[in-house]
Amino acid sequence: MLSGKEIVLIISGGIAAYKSLDLIRRLKERGARVIPVMTRGAQEFITPLAAGALSAEKVFTSLFDREAEHDVGHIRLARDHDLIVIAPATADLMAKMAHGIADDLATAVLLATDKPVLLAPAMNPKMWQNPATQRNLAVLQERGMAVCGPASGEMAEKGEAGTGRMSEPLEIVAAAEAVLRDTAIEAGNLPLAGRHVLITSGPTHEPIDPVRYIANRSSGKQGHALAKAAFEAGARVTLVSGPVTLPDPANVNVIHVESASAMLAAVESNLPADIAIMAAAVADWRVASEGTQKIKKDGSGRPPALELTENPDILATIGHHGSLRPKLLIGFAAETQNLIDNARGKLERKKADWIVANDVSPETGIMGGDANTVRLVSRTGVEDWPELDKTEVARRIIERAAEALAVK
Repeated sequence: MLSGKEIVLIISGGIAAYKSLDLIRRLKERGARVIPVMTRGAQEFITPLAAGALSAEKVFTSLFDREAEHDVGHIRLARDHDLIVIAPATADLMAKMAHGIADDLATAVLLATDKPVLLAPAMNPKMWQNPATQRNLAVLQERGMAVCGPASGEMAEKGEAGTGRMSEPLEIVAAAEAVLRDTAIEAGNLPLAGRHVLITSGPTHEPIDPVRYIANRSSGKQGHALAKAAFEAGARVTLVSGPVTLPDPANVNVIHVESASAMLAAVESNLPADIAIMAAAVADWRVASEGTQKIKKDGSGRPPALELTENPDILATIGHHGSLRPKLLIGFAAETQNLIDNARGKLERKKADWIVANDVSPETGIMGGDANTVRLVSRTGVEDWPELDKTEVARRIIERAAEALAVK
């Protein structure tokens, strides 16, 4: 969502300005170009040299910079980029914005812009709670500006705490992605706008007793990447995730579950969906009777007898769901042998539209790794894909799904 985007980052004069240096780094990690604009107050906390070194861009500081303003540079800053982010947005700057004051470069850019604006407020809690600040905030929101934060916690001033801390850089990044996505939806540029995509991810844990469980070797990386790609394509995304160590994807409704039965219940309760992608590695079996206490060795050398029973088949259940069956149902087949035959059998038995098949033999390193080699199996044939990063696999699946949905 941020790759290739140009973001003007206005840094105003507050102690939270130090976080803006990390924000520059985080935005650039995601492929954005970041053009810093610093107020006079911001330069009391951090230097233009630091912002310029991290952004690899010229840092703009003055409305009367002869070099920058020879071609009305503040208008170019206001109009020639995709998004303006203000972090931190101080009470003073918000007041000037609300009242149309343009007495420096930052405020002149903001008054002249026709691009989306995202504010990340940061100030003392009493300043945030002041009715004047709240009125100014309401005015800015009425004008369509987006707001991220502020958060609650300890302040820079000794003994001060409350709401007023600037949001963390990754939270601002997520908010920027959401603003750009909404802008693209309004422009009709996203293929899954208005669609609901339901995705499962990760393993399931089937308890044996309060300590032990049966599980599959799944990191959830592919399912989580699919959720992010679906969001970036404009969809409303529901991600039902088994136990993973990954952070929740931003801007996605994430439902955490442990077992296969809980995953099925969460999936069914979030139907209908336009697209369902069942990427989770669901354990096929669970113990018939879960132990209420930890099962102990008895000294005989014999393992305890565990009676197993089959778990519900989530893909097959959704595939046979009648009127609630998604328009496009995609399953995954993780196999160690007879990959295509097993995938085709799964496609027919479970009434899926596509099966994303991959060889997960130990030597492939796919389970838990960052790359994947898949074959897309449908009723019309088999497509062989090259080895790709799981993020790129996700992007291609979502792109193909959007194309298929458009002709259904």
